[in-house]
Order: sequence, then C-alpha cells, then structure tokens
Amino acid sequence: MGLIAKKHEMPVQAADVRVKNFREVALGYDVETAIAEAGRCLNCKNKPCIQGCPVNVDIPDFIAKIREKDFEGAFEVISRSSSLPAVCGRVCPQETQCESKCTMGIKNESVAIGRLERFVADLYNNKKDAKVSAPVKNGHRVAVVGSGPSGLTCAGDLAKKGYSVTVFEALHTAGGVLVYGIPEFRLPKTIVAKEIANLKALGVDIETNVIIGKTLFIDELFDNGYEAVFIGSGAGLPRFLNIPGEGFNGVYSANEFLTRSNLMKAFIDHPVTPIMKGGKVAVVGGGNVAMDAARTALRLGAERVCIIYRRSMEELPARKEEIHHAQEEGVEFMLLCNPVEIIGYENKEDPRDSKNGFVKGIKCERMELGEPDEEGRRRPVPIARSEFVLDVTAVVIAVGTSPNPLIKDTTAGLSVNEKGGIIVDEKGLSFKPGVYAGGDAVTGAATVISAMGAGKLAARSIDEYLKEEK
Repeated sequence: MGLIAKKHEMPVQAADVRVKNFREVALGYDVETAIAEAGRCLNCKNKPCIQGCPVNVDIPDFIAKIREKDFEGAFEVISRSSSLPAVCGRVCPQETQCESKCTMGIKNESVAIGRLERFVADLYNNKKDAKVSAPVKNGHRVAVVGSGPSGLTCAGDLAKKGYSVTVFEALHTAGGVLVYGIPEFRLPKTIVAKEIANLKALGVDIETNVIIGKTLFIDELFDNGYEAVFIGSGAGLPRFLNIPGEGFNGVYSANEFLTRSNLMKAFIDHPVTPIMKGGKVAVVGGGNVAMDAARTALRLGAERVCIIYRRSMEELPARKEEIHHAQEEGVEFMLLCNPVEIIGYENKEDPRDSKNGFVKGIKCERMELGEPDEEGRRRPVPIARSEFVLDVTAVVIAVGTSPNPLIKDTTAGLSVNEKGGIIVDEKGLSFKPGVYAGGDAVTGAATVISAMGAGKLAARSIDEYLKEEK
C-alpha cells in the first residue's frame, strides 16, 4: 500500500458542544492512528525536520520508535531535547517549523509531527509507574527567574547536568504564560502541572510569590550563593492602542482577560476576580492571543464575539488551526478595520461605575492595503469617511506585549534595546557577568518553542561558564 497523502485527522469536540465548556478541544490520537501516522514518515537521511525544531528533537528517530511500538523509547528520544513535550505537542506552531521542512510535505501533507509528540508525551505521563530520577548533584547553584517555557527548559537542562537549580516565580502558580496565558481548552493545566512535576523530580526547586526586582534582587541572588542567573521573565507588559476611551470599565488587555479566566478561574460561579459574562465583545488583534481571548469570551457566555483586525485574512498571524476553530465556534472576523475610539456611558447607580463609565461601543474605520511596510507586509491605509460604530459591552486589546522593565530597572549592568528586551550575545549572556537571559524577555512576545530554544542555549552556556570558573 502506498503512502497516505494527508495527515490523519485529529479528533475534536464538536463546535456546538465545546463552546459551552473549557475542556480540551483536540482529543489526541489513539495508538492505532499514531502508528499509522508514523508510517507516513519517509525517515530521510538528512533529517530536514530537525532543522526546523528550535530545540533540535530527533524527530525521525522518535517517529521510528512509534512505528516499532516502542513508545517509551520514543519518549526518551524526545526528552533528550525537550523538557515540555506534552506542552510542545499542543501549542507549538509546527506548521511553520518542523513540519514546514518535512520532505513528505513537498508533494503531500507533512507528517503530523506535533500530534505524534503529544501522543507520546501523554502516553508517558498517563503511566502510573512513570518515574524521573534526579542525577547526582555537582555542587553548583543556579537561579532561574521566571517559570515560563524558557525558564523551565533552562532549569530542566541544568538539573540533568547535576546543578542545584531554584526557579523564582512572581505569581502563586508555576508555569508562566503556560498557565496564565493559554486557555484550558488548548492546554489543560493538569498537563503543565505534570511537566513541572517531572522537573521537580529532577531536583528543580520552585519558589512562587517571589518578584525579582522587588522581593529579591539579582545581586542578592549572587550574595546568597548562586553562581549564575538566567532571566526568563517573559513579556507580560501589555500594549494598548492609545486611542480615546481605553479607560472605560469593560476594556481589558488580553493579558488581564486571559489571566483572570485561566489562572483566577473567573468562569466559575462567584469568582474572586470576575470578568465579563455575556454581552457583546470585540477583540482587537489577529494573533493566537486574540483567538484565545475571543474563544474564551464565547465560553464565558458572550452572545457575539468579533475579531477586529486591520489587515485581511491572508495576513492574520494566528495559526490556521486556531482561526479554523474560532470560525467553527462562531467568532466573527471584521477584517480591514481599525479601532479609532472606544465609546462609553456613565451609570452612577451601578456600584461598579467609576469616573470612567462603561463601554457601549467601538468606533472603527475601514482600511485598504497599500504598499509593503519594513516587514514586507502590505501596510493598512484608512479609507476616508468610512467610520462606523460597533455596539459592544467589552473590548479586549490583543495587540502584543513587551518585557516588564522591573528587572532591568533594578539591576545595574543590564542593557535593553528600544523595545525593552534584554540585550544578550550569541550565548545568551547579558552585559552583566554571570547573568544570562532568553525567551520573550529578550525577543518580546514569541512562541513557546523559541523560548525553550533560548532556555536550552543558556543552559549550555551556563554549564560552560561554570566549568571554566572551576
């Protein structure tokens, strides 16, 4: 029998069912489907797919193990390179990374590498007898700031080499953007907790509710016996539109909106930190975060949710799978539109009202695509006299984030670029000796897997640095 041209479909919850719950949308491959999909791999000698993986997982090798039904061996191959395989299998943009390099994809659909990675990781994590052994300590201590993808990866790689690693997390729960930014229906928090438990079994210590730059300072970490520091504090500072009306009640940054839902469980009855329930919601932006916010709003009971994006569908930066799921669930797309003002009203009889009032609409202007900008994308240009008002009760602004300035403002010797990212060399070393950085704290908001790649690089560099210091 010849090779199958198309990927095996991922089973999912029906759209009309899943939009009413926060359970995971994609249900995962069963054993039979995983083996069949693994059989599509051509096992290329030059392994081009590895070149597309920021953490260099030996993809053909782990897929070959699946074909042989050696699922534990497949997990061992993946875990040599990735500390978070169940996470990566769910949220990495494989279509623009490993799968984009797949030889099978030249004439057919590429092998479903991400789905197979998820299958292997879930199978391993569901084993009751799965155990992780901590290596012998080498006597050296490293501090990691932030428990997101870059921090956890750096910590895991160093722990495997015998380093005593402590991760300092500002929030009350470890996981960074994996727990506060990505919704449960895309990445169940039990998955993140299991991945973190595996790291703890390696000997990684995690201290929560510690804000580096407030509770502790970088220099104090060195005073306390840490010999190197990795800063993986992410990009949690939201950007806004800087248009009139952003101070009205009912205007949220995507960070606040998703954190209240994902981490603070605002969707339960009588939540500690409530957000909108019901009403009409506009989400401004076109990336994965915008899709997450829009789909979350639907699950919170919104009667209508619109994505407002100033370019066309072809330029939407979100993953095609996320766009497809959003459309299936009923999210509307208002393309070639740009907000110019948020409109509100006062209701002093409502105890929630402040001097700002409440959202009642968003004024937009229609756009057309002009000449390419510096990134090569056609620049959106306003159409004269095209303004209109969309009736909404909440607005979520998902137009990007920046690195928080707290650490660089409280640490002498760190330098940042014009976007607030910490400047590092090719090894992840900052201008301050012994201090490394990576992930969104350096690049600004990017993908989980690219942050993990930066964490791996820093771990190698720290290991080299401390061996030289001996």
